[in-house]
Amino acid sequence: MSPSKPYRPNVGVALFNASGRVLIGRRFKDDGPEIVLPGLEWQMPQGGIDEGEDPRQAVMRELWEETGAVSADYLGETDWMTYEFPSHPVPPSHRLAKFRGQRQKWFALRFTGRDDEIDPLTPRNGQPAEFDQWRWERLDRVADLVVPFRRDVYRAVAARFAEFAG
Repeated sequence: MSPSKPYRPNVGVALFNASGRVLIGRRFKDDGPEIVLPGLEWQMPQGGIDEGEDPRQAVMRELWEETGAVSADYLGETDWMTYEFPSHPVPPSHRLAKFRGQRQKWFALRFTGRDDEIDPLTPRNGQPAEFDQWRWERLDRVADLVVPFRRDVYRAVAARFAEFAG
């Protein structure tokens, strides 16, 4: 990606259940520079911060949009981190084409609801569903399940939030 392009402001969600595992979803489509590689379709929920939106509000909105979950308590957050999108032909009209990558702040949240609250298949806020499955996973394993260009960020998130893992 071009270094002249900005990073997209973004939040990530490490949603921990009572056993200390985090929610991950399996992406079911390629999405421009966020291409999904076979066997590496899993990730934690994440999404863009709207203009003027506070990151703490964005993280709750993104959690709801991507999973349906609303029962979550704040545990902590990271400093800002970045990753670059890999080179991938993207039409100029694509929503991510104007960005070189993402600038993210990750939040640790404790899920206080029941598993049946989680429904990633229902579109919300006019956003298409991104995940076709979900599961609880050990935080220290998640970096091995994501596309390579996200792994450094996921390892940093795992180190920062290890105290919340089971």
